[in-house]
Amino acid sequence: MVLWWIGILLLVFVVAPTVIFLLNRLTRPAYEIRAYADDILEHGVGITAELDAVPKLVRTKELTGVVRQNAVRYVAALRRLL
Repeated sequence: MVLWWIGILLLVFVVAPTVIFLLNRLTRPAYEIRAYADDILEHGVGITAELDAVPKLVRTKELTGVVRQNAVRYVAALRRLL
């Protein structure tokens, strides 16, 4: 019976605190990773909102090409006049 009580005391005062300590060391980085993942998600959504105008870049490229052609024609006409 005495050995039984010694085993229970060892369990309560040695094993349980060791398990709690190791569990704490495991869960703290897990919570930090979760915070980083939430931060990445928040900023990823913010980036996608800024990328809505990207398809308009194709149209902008086309229009700048047209402007460049018209500018070249205008400069050529000015040279002929002078």
